[in-house]
Amino acid sequence: MNTAVIQQQEVICALATPSGVGAIGVIRVSGLGAIAMVNSVFKGKNLENVETHTVHFGTINAGDEIIDEVLVSVFKTPRSFTKEDSVEISCHGSDYIIRQILKVLITKGARIAKPGEFTQRAFLNGQFDLVQAEAVADLIAADSQASHKTALNQLRGGFSKKLASLRSELIHFASMIELELDFGEEDVEFAERDDLRRLIVALQTTIEPLISSFDFGNAIKEGVPVAIIGSPNVGKSTLLNALLNEEKAIVTAIAGTTRDVIEDTIVLDGLKFRFIDTAGIRETTDVVESIGIERSKAAMDKADIVIFLFDSVETLAENRALAALLPGDKEVLFVLNKTDINPALATELVGEESDIVPISAHTQQNLPALTKKLVSLVHGQAAGDTVVTNLRHYEHLIKTSASLTDVLNGLSLGVTGDFLAQDIRLALHHLGEITGTIVTDDLLDNIFSKFCIGK
Repeated sequence: MNTAVIQQQEVICALATPSGVGAIGVIRVSGLGAIAMVNSVFKGKNLENVETHTVHFGTINAGDEIIDEVLVSVFKTPRSFTKEDSVEISCHGSDYIIRQILKVLITKGARIAKPGEFTQRAFLNGQFDLVQAEAVADLIAADSQASHKTALNQLRGGFSKKLASLRSELIHFASMIELELDFGEEDVEFAERDDLRRLIVALQTTIEPLISSFDFGNAIKEGVPVAIIGSPNVGKSTLLNALLNEEKAIVTAIAGTTRDVIEDTIVLDGLKFRFIDTAGIRETTDVVESIGIERSKAAMDKADIVIFLFDSVETLAENRALAALLPGDKEVLFVLNKTDINPALATELVGEESDIVPISAHTQQNLPALTKKLVSLVHGQAAGDTVVTNLRHYEHLIKTSASLTDVLNGLSLGVTGDFLAQDIRLALHHLGEITGTIVTDDLLDNIFSKFCIGK
């Protein structure tokens, strides 16, 4: 019996709700004998005789002393999150009460769960695969509609189903080639090479959009970085304050007021954006301002979207020259500010150049058009319903694609089955590492150690 199975026989317990004083706290208990253990400190119905998925009122006691009145939810194996016997104790949210209940469970033989151990047990017991297990943490951390939707899709197996389908098809051909190796002296081919080539091309056609979706997925998860760039005094800080609806940045009529990068987040139409207000870019001998300008350029390099803010024909020309130096993968928005002061310029420029968005950051005129444009730029990056947000998944998809390319090259060169089999095995290995079909204890420890205790 391996270590993982032995650990699952132990009863673990932990607070599953945030620590701190609240109306209620929920303590989760799971493992072989969990129901009997809670029953030994519970005064109410006999929990060992009740039906699964039922809730019971009573008290948790330490000897003759009542700790708290509680509601106890019973989940019997295999119909629980961990697929083990599990109990959830809903008590009053006092830190003292929670500590006392955990203490009495520990005296009965339970131990405090490690971070993510409940989810790890669910994975080890086949409740879901590793992609879905990791999606649990993403779902808890979701702070926007888009990140919630992506995590929920992965939790429900959207990503996993694609990978499982790819892997099963590849396993079929791998087994055919392995069979050829068993009959090597008879020069037979069980795996039709043209069919294998078509399969590999189809697999790559499926994998490449997943790889391409990572930048979009990472932006959804972490927030889309948007740098507000422009000459001094064009209204960058005023725009940031207008977008955030608070006085985040200092605004004065003095050019060069912003000396450092100021950053904050906002959710627009379900997407999280990280807006970065930067120091105005200009030639200066001021040492502090020069440092701010260098940081502005660094922020521009790291941003997915760059807003070039201007308020005159001259500053527009400067910004267009600066934008020409950016990599081609940057999304660029030219935004004319101060239209309340100079409406004629807005009419003239917008009529001539359709890529310009006219606004007034001071009066918030046409600000909804700017935010709508930002959202449309992000949605335009989406590769499909399934989006990769996890760096580990992305790395293994890259390696899978490289192995599949090696298979195609081998087919073109007419290499023998043993070399093809080696590359196919490597592709299968990397797909298996994503879903947890192939997994090591170190990998599991690394993944689940990042979860919160109680999940």
